[in-house]
Amino acid sequence: MKSFKLLLGAALLLAACTPKARIDCTVEGAPESKVEVRLLDVNVYNVLDTVVTDASGRMRYAVDVKPGQPEFVYLFRNGTKIASLLLSEGEKAVVKADTLGTFQVEGSPESVRLAGVEDMIARFTREVNATDDSREISTLFIAHYRECTRYVLENSKSLTVIPVLFQQLDANTPVFCQYTDAILFRNTLDSLKTVYPESRYVKALEKETIRRENAMQMRNLIGSADTQGFPDIKMPDINGQKVMLSEVDAKAILLHFWDSSVAEDKMFNLDNLMPLWERWNKRGFQIYAVDINPDKGMWASVVRAQKLPWINVNDGLGAASSAVMLYNVSAVPASYLLANGELAATLKGDKGLDKELANILK
Repeated sequence: MKSFKLLLGAALLLAACTPKARIDCTVEGAPESKVEVRLLDVNVYNVLDTVVTDASGRMRYAVDVKPGQPEFVYLFRNGTKIASLLLSEGEKAVVKADTLGTFQVEGSPESVRLAGVEDMIARFTREVNATDDSREISTLFIAHYRECTRYVLENSKSLTVIPVLFQQLDANTPVFCQYTDAILFRNTLDSLKTVYPESRYVKALEKETIRRENAMQMRNLIGSADTQGFPDIKMPDINGQKVMLSEVDAKAILLHFWDSSVAEDKMFNLDNLMPLWERWNKRGFQIYAVDINPDKGMWASVVRAQKLPWINVNDGLGAASSAVMLYNVSAVPASYLLANGELAATLKGDKGLDKELANILK
């Protein structure tokens, strides 16, 4: 029995030591009123609890907050958001709000910053909704975009940049809609990761940053096709050196997509590609092999074990690689023959490649 009591006491002590952030909120004109406490889970609100205010409109609540992982917490009354908070462990946010959504907060510096961000966004929304003049709307948007960019640059280590970066004009149009915004997203992500590496919001930003970088790379690759006849690729080899497809010095290049985790693809290297390489390499033939296996360690091991002498690259993004999307690769192995700065042929396996090479390298 004594042992059981000790274990129970330890469990209660552990629960009591769970990091908390505390909210002390008074809602003017809302005595004995229900207030919902919601947690932002990346892109959806999760209701944590419903708290009833006392006769003076006051409510208190404690939120679990892990060290180094601040949480976006919102208070709602009758479907109206009355306060927005960004809370770190150990903070006590004292909030004075009304039922219309106007509030003030003390005791949480990041919550104060978040209130400023929301004021900036709300002001832009009001100004846009107040006019039907498309030229004026365009002017307002440009000014808001610049203000948001400046805020992100000046506060790149604050999680308050998250709602700024993920703003939407409507369901399909983000405020940061230029493909070059991927650079701003990457720089901000790298800054935030130095402070909040485990934050769910930073991890969500990382996914969005990678998506935007892929889109930017694809746009650049498509643009390069206008001058050289095929979309360019720049990917790292097993030594981490980036190799550009357009800079490969060869009369004929086989752009080959494969998967180093698939036995058939590994056999194809030795049974099909190696004889072609040995037969044609000295006459100006090169292979640029793109592996779609996201496990770069496995890929490098296979390349070394098979002693593949050609150019081998892998960006670690698997099927999400921009090269896969750019060349519309739906199954591997798949190959494209490039010659004289043009896409000469699309091939399945090595069928017909010998004949094509004989014509090009004669």
